[in-house]
Amino acid sequence: MFLSQGQLVLRRFLRHRAAMTSLTIFVLFVLFVYLAPPFLGYSLTDLSAGSYEDPSSAHVFGTDQVGADVFSLVMKGSQFSLQIGLLTTAIATVIGVLMGTLAGYLRRGADTAISRVTDLFLVVPLQAAAAVLINGVGGSWWLVGLVLGFFLWMPIARVTRAESLSLSQREFVEAARASGATTWRIVSRHLVPNMVGTIVVNATLTLSLAVLTEAALSFIGLGVRIPDTSLGLVLNQNYTQLATRPWLFWAPFVAIVLISLTINFIGDGLRDAFDPRQTRR
Repeated sequence: MFLSQGQLVLRRFLRHRAAMTSLTIFVLFVLFVYLAPPFLGYSLTDLSAGSYEDPSSAHVFGTDQVGADVFSLVMKGSQFSLQIGLLTTAIATVIGVLMGTLAGYLRRGADTAISRVTDLFLVVPLQAAAAVLINGVGGSWWLVGLVLGFFLWMPIARVTRAESLSLSQREFVEAARASGATTWRIVSRHLVPNMVGTIVVNATLTLSLAVLTEAALSFIGLGVRIPDTSLGLVLNQNYTQLATRPWLFWAPFVAIVLISLTINFIGDGLRDAFDPRQTRR
């Protein structure tokens, strides 16, 4: 029985225990974050509770300084952090794949120009540049995702450039070029489809990095701002209570770690699944 490439990849991924466990946890977490809050009776606008109440059946993680339910803040912050991560990943992946593929296929002057632009972005401190731009344009979640997307595409561009250089020497690309296919057709029909594995793996790693970077920026007050929120902003608002009310800090912190770890393990599973040399059972 012969299996297609897609079936082989799926079989390897399903046999990767760490990746499957992480995928299950991540999906359940996302479903809970988006679907559960309306049924739990919590509201971010309900400030009737007292300031800094201890965890109870009414408030699982207690309340913050203004009386807001911390559980609701963590759920809402998780939603915004995931949305920022997905937006950042989409932008970084599109830019990185386009730049890297064109550099690897066109070579010569185009490769030199794109490589120098990539090097320029790589030497710019990500946190510093993103903080300056976010501070200038505002702290809406989509603006944070937009800015981060323009500063996280370089690793993807470098990886796809290397793979594009290799693929552009293959017979099927030479045949397409000899038949008169345009550059865009060769890139979109021949190069990018053969780099799907690399692109998917790098996208998962970028998603994890985006969530951590946004949390770091928001924690130091240079990321998302009210009325939007994020897990990093929830940490920023409650870290001073770490010694006396540790649950206010650890609740959003654990959510950040959970998101990052599960995504990284999923990425490891995808990397092994797409590796044609993988013989793991």
